[in-house]
Amino acid sequence: MNILITGCNGQLGNEMQLLEKENTEHRWFNTDVEELDITNQLAVEQFVAQNKIDGIVNCAAYTAVDKAESEKELCTTLNTVSPAYLAAAIEKRGGWMIQISTDYVFNGTKHTPYLEEDTPCPDSVYGSTKLAGELGVQKFCKKTMIIRTAWLYSSFGNNFVKTMIRLGKEKSELGVIFDQIGTPTYARDLAVVIMTAINKGVVPGVYHFSNEGVISWYDFAKAIHRIAGINTCKVKPLHTEEYPTPANRPHYSVLDKTKIKKTYGIEVPYWEESLEACISKLG
Repeated sequence: MNILITGCNGQLGNEMQLLEKENTEHRWFNTDVEELDITNQLAVEQFVAQNKIDGIVNCAAYTAVDKAESEKELCTTLNTVSPAYLAAAIEKRGGWMIQISTDYVFNGTKHTPYLEEDTPCPDSVYGSTKLAGELGVQKFCKKTMIIRTAWLYSSFGNNFVKTMIRLGKEKSELGVIFDQIGTPTYARDLAVVIMTAINKGVVPGVYHFSNEGVISWYDFAKAIHRIAGINTCKVKPLHTEEYPTPANRPHYSVLDKTKIKKTYGIEVPYWEESLEACISKLG
């Protein structure tokens, strides 16, 4: 198949590129804004048609959650409008699309893991634009797989893991929120699942994926420091109210992964094992 990857310079896009080297039966088109401006509908249609694209994995997104509150137009363009352009273009070729979405489509007031059937209720501009993106992609492409994920990190790009390691080495004390609960996702594990879906065949629908287990941001930070061998920085728990941000964040965003595990016959790694794997790559 000819497969288009958008956002190839991001965390997930970079992890996809590593896996592509083992999946040489497909022809990969790795693009970021320099190679393909996905906000330009004509450019998207031409690229998909000329390169005879069979499937699209959309890793591109506006992910600056707090900035989104004041940059709603740009956030909407990247998270809602552009995915619809991609979906409409691939539908013309009878192809499939995998759209990456987020736990932020929920407001986090539940106390048990979120199911795919739960009614979305976003509480931020970022969450609202990602939900609208889900609906648009499903509307314009029949063979759409949506994967909602959470707390994404990788050895590539900027993320919580790398920030905690840097701050842990720079500071003697650090405050991290303890009353927001969820599950981290190693971008490589997500990339493996995407590759599995491509090779086994995309089954349309909404799916949830993160690593196994449940922790707070505070516990995550403590684990990062322990695994990275940082013991000179004291990590203190903070209430959400003590660290106000422009965007509201879900207090509870654990995702139920039963559906994706059953559909693709996969085992999901435990968050701590994946964190160790990632930190080992950071040297």
